[in-house]
Amino acid sequence: MDVAGLRCLVTGAASGIGDAVARALIADGAEVVSLDRNKPTADVASHIEIDLADPAAIDAAVAEAGSGWDVLANVAGVPGNAPSETVFRVNFLGLRHLTESLFERMNPGGSIVNVASIAGFGWPQRLETVRDLLTTETFDEGLAWFREHRPEGNAYNFSKEAVVVYTMAMGGAVREMNELRINAVMPGPVETPILADFEESMGKQTLDGVRAFLGRHATAADIAPAVEFLASRSSGWINGVAFPADGGITGAVMAGLVPPPEI
Repeated sequence: MDVAGLRCLVTGAASGIGDAVARALIADGAEVVSLDRNKPTADVASHIEIDLADPAAIDAAVAEAGSGWDVLANVAGVPGNAPSETVFRVNFLGLRHLTESLFERMNPGGSIVNVASIAGFGWPQRLETVRDLLTTETFDEGLAWFREHRPEGNAYNFSKEAVVVYTMAMGGAVREMNELRINAVMPGPVETPILADFEESMGKQTLDGVRAFLGRHATAADIAPAVEFLASRSSGWINGVAFPADGGITGAVMAGLVPPPEI
């Protein structure tokens, strides 16, 4: 893909989808810097330690990263069996804080790619709630909102609903800033080291049903090209979109062929 020479920041590059994204970008000629709590095994240009649950740690990582970035790939996340506040801190608040801290440090025409999840498919039913969340402006304000308005159900689902709506809502704003773009990829179940954690939090029977319908779960290498495409110059007119990369399960649900998963 057309990413040669792009300077890219990839969160979660030490494992799973983040590792696959970093390797794909590097293979196609991009420079990749890892943002993760752990050191990656991919041949990144450098590594910056970051804790997305801690805004001070994010600020320190941003200061170390400097400016001149073409791509921010927000891949890092934690599963729903982690404490709900940790899930929300990392999966949404940390993602938002990092992203907005880098707006002015990105090159004109830069691309932000968020990895959401088809677990966020319920965003239309909670749109007004998520929009209320998005009126908060800081990490601490968002955390206070979550503590006061803790939504029912799985915090992971809500965190991904928030990422989806945030992505769609920010398309116009980032384009006005510096002709930036922001998009999201929504994977279904993926064979990564934390798949067992998702089976615990979402129900193994539910995920096994998705596997049975599709024939298999995705691999990280199935998802990485979607992220790389949105990061690339080739997707220059795609902005404010969240699309599934799930083998077809979302389409089947929307067409009424199978019932929505109870997650």
